[in-house]
Amino acid sequence: MTLKQDSDLADLRERIRHSAAHVMADVVTQLYPDIKLAIGPPTEDGFYYDFLAPKPFRDEDLEKIEERMRAVIADDFTFEYSEYPRDQALELNADEPLKLEIIKEIPDDEAISTYKHGAFEDLCAGPHVESTGKIPAFKLLSVAGAYWRGDEKRPMLQRIYGTAFETQDALDEHLHRLEEARRRDHRLLGRELDLFSMHDETGPGLIIWHPKGARLRGIIEEFWKQEHYNAGYDLVYTPHIGRSTLWETSGHLDFYQENMYAAMDMDGQDYYLKPMNCPFHIMYYGTAMRSYRDLPMRVGELGSVYRYERGGVLHGLLRVRGMTQDDAHIFCRPDQVVDEVNSVLDLNFHLLEALGFSEFDVMLSTRPEKAVGAPEQWALATDSLRQTLEQRGIPFEVDEGGGAFYGPKIDVHIRDAIGRLWQCTTVQFDFNLPERFGLTYIGEDGQEHRPYMVHRALLGSLERFIGTLIEHYGGAFPVWLAPVQAVVIPIADRHIEYADSVLAQLDAAGIRAHTDGRNERMNAKIREAQLQKIPYMLVVGDREATAEAAAVRLRSGENLGAIPVSEVVERIAAESAQRS
Repeated sequence: MTLKQDSDLADLRERIRHSAAHVMADVVTQLYPDIKLAIGPPTEDGFYYDFLAPKPFRDEDLEKIEERMRAVIADDFTFEYSEYPRDQALELNADEPLKLEIIKEIPDDEAISTYKHGAFEDLCAGPHVESTGKIPAFKLLSVAGAYWRGDEKRPMLQRIYGTAFETQDALDEHLHRLEEARRRDHRLLGRELDLFSMHDETGPGLIIWHPKGARLRGIIEEFWKQEHYNAGYDLVYTPHIGRSTLWETSGHLDFYQENMYAAMDMDGQDYYLKPMNCPFHIMYYGTAMRSYRDLPMRVGELGSVYRYERGGVLHGLLRVRGMTQDDAHIFCRPDQVVDEVNSVLDLNFHLLEALGFSEFDVMLSTRPEKAVGAPEQWALATDSLRQTLEQRGIPFEVDEGGGAFYGPKIDVHIRDAIGRLWQCTTVQFDFNLPERFGLTYIGEDGQEHRPYMVHRALLGSLERFIGTLIEHYGGAFPVWLAPVQAVVIPIADRHIEYADSVLAQLDAAGIRAHTDGRNERMNAKIREAQLQKIPYMLVVGDREATAEAAAVRLRSGENLGAIPVSEVVERIAAESAQRS
């Protein structure tokens, strides 16, 4: 499919979904006259509409709404566009308090427009299909709560989610992907595989890693550290809190305070939980006079940060309030920037491919409205990132205004096993913080010069990345990542001694394993190991003990038969070492 065909299909789907949202709102107001309307936009995968409702919708409500929607679609009402003066628009929506709020915020020089089909007219700028009959295939999916304007102090609305496509086949394919996504939900698998938990007592968005989840995380962290040492990084540890003066100098209190936790008064000084690691890495840079020969300096950290996320957006591991960033900051000369960004991308794709990802979408984000630094600095920085991507031949899209407040950035999204994109890597150019903190180096000319700074997080937050990883693999991690790589299953109690000797050989080879010595039937133990997605099951009985072997089963259900224990150990160790 060409880029134009992609664009045309995306435009068609947007119009179909926007139109389906209007049809749904029409039907809801017919069936439930006490309901008030909020907004109903299309989304990347469907649409939703928010309603101020006296009571929550139920599954049977969705079935009833769907049935009535089909009748409205069959009537093939034309979508008609109109514009109104402000007074008339207010009168038209006199019974809709949330619509009135929207109208009052529309600037005087902007049109106040509506779309109408049949007797239903809604405040809207479009676009839509020509008529309701042009909505070929749709499905209502679920109901959720959503605060009006995303503000926890405003009313809680009822949000109905749906999706719509240009053909029934495309809809069926999407519904199949949704079902697969539900099966892979990291929150469900995290509980089933005993990886992590969250508790009201500790607070929302804060994760407790269980032993197996901690083991998985530890494997990833050790891999990350070794690869960074190999790539010339120095790793540091920094505090979790800092005085307000640090965050004032960095600009976080001016530009990021709404995402920071409230100040803590300590000895008459305000301290803040850190939302980012960069100011501490800058402090390290400033502990000595730096020469041009010292640059580039690559400073990395698996640093825990804390950000206030609204309760309505928290989602398992994917959106949390306490997270560990795989952060690094590169201090370099202007002539080193392009090479350093290239090195970051090399390391990034190496790590991601080793962890099982091979498809990427790349975005170049430019100067936002709220930013620091002169426009010419932004242009120089943006051009440096653009050149790097172009020289590598990496296709990318431009996100106008999507940069951080201190510089433009490259974002890499990874595509998982069922085709979903996840935001992952960020590489950010920063000319602002070196200026704010007065960083210098002595150049070849003996004069002081200002270094450039590159922020980068390759996996993003470990919490979000591991949540993505769980869903990518459906919890069935490759052997090198599996928290438990093998389980030894004795057929009867008299085989436990031999099972323990097999376990000792696995342990000696560094294989993560245990013996299941419970008083359960063998088949129940095998079934439990499969549910826990353990890659290898080594079943041992009289024959295996005599032959110094194990009957090997894989979590897929494949039975490899009896294999000498030494060969099983070699196989698991080799598979783990290859990261296959």
